[in-house]
Formats: sequence, C-alpha cells, structure tokens
Amino acid sequence: MQITWQYSSFNELTPAELYAVMQLRNQVFVVEQNCVYQDADNKDQGSFHLMGWHNDSLIAYCRIVPPGIAFAAASIGRVVSSPDARKKGHGRALMEQAIDKTLAEFDCKIVMIGAQLYLQKFYESLGFVQVSEPYLEDNIPHIEMQFTA
Repeated sequence: MQITWQYSSFNELTPAELYAVMQLRNQVFVVEQNCVYQDADNKDQGSFHLMGWHNDSLIAYCRIVPPGIAFAAASIGRVVSSPDARKKGHGRALMEQAIDKTLAEFDCKIVMIGAQLYLQKFYESLGFVQVSEPYLEDNIPHIEMQFTA
C-alpha cells in the first residue's frame, strides 16, 4: 500500500482534509473505543498535522503540538490509524516521521506523549520511556512517555 505523507499547519488544511482528520479521529477514539469525549479541544489550531494518505483515504494521522500547549515540551498527540490499514507498519512509519518532524520543527531534544497504556510496548519500541504513573483520561488508562534525542 503506497502512502503519501503530508505535513501541514492548521491554516494550510483544506476543509476536506480537516473533515477527514476529524472523521478518522471520531471513528477510532469515539466510536471504536466507545469513549464520549470532546475531541475538538482548541489544540489543533496551533498544531501541525501529519497525515498519511492512500489514494483519497486518510489512513494515519497525528498532530504535533508546540511546547506549552499539552506539555511543557513539544508533544505528539491524537495518534491514529484507520482500522482498515492496521498491522501494516503505517503506525510505526507515522510515529518515526512525527518524532523527526517534532524535533526539527521546535529544535528540541525532548518529545512527550500521553499514551494509552495498552500501547506502551509499541511506544517503547520507538524509544519512548514511561515518565508517569498510570492515570485515567476519559476513563482510559494512560501514561506519559518521553522521547529524548
């Protein structure tokens, strides 16, 4: 499956791209995970958006958040893969690019994430380490993790 990667600021997103982002996030985080929460949290506008497209379908996405918005350090959030595109390495490719983009965009050495606990081993395989005790966010167990370049 050929993936085309796109990196955009919020203001560079077309209405169709923003709709695809919100649709994928809601498909996975609200419907699939059966979690009612406010996805539109006013962090998107100041963030950068990394999208993986296959033809016209958004199959992988995350947002890259400047320091001081979600964490004191720069962070990666809303990491999501389309259910139809899982187990093909796209999530790993997404995160590798997201780490590189975050380090370059903010000229930093540390990247933070708030990870769902069940994905801890995946993020550890990318070089993240747990830096907090587990906590509930929207009734889902999470941990804070840090990547240091």
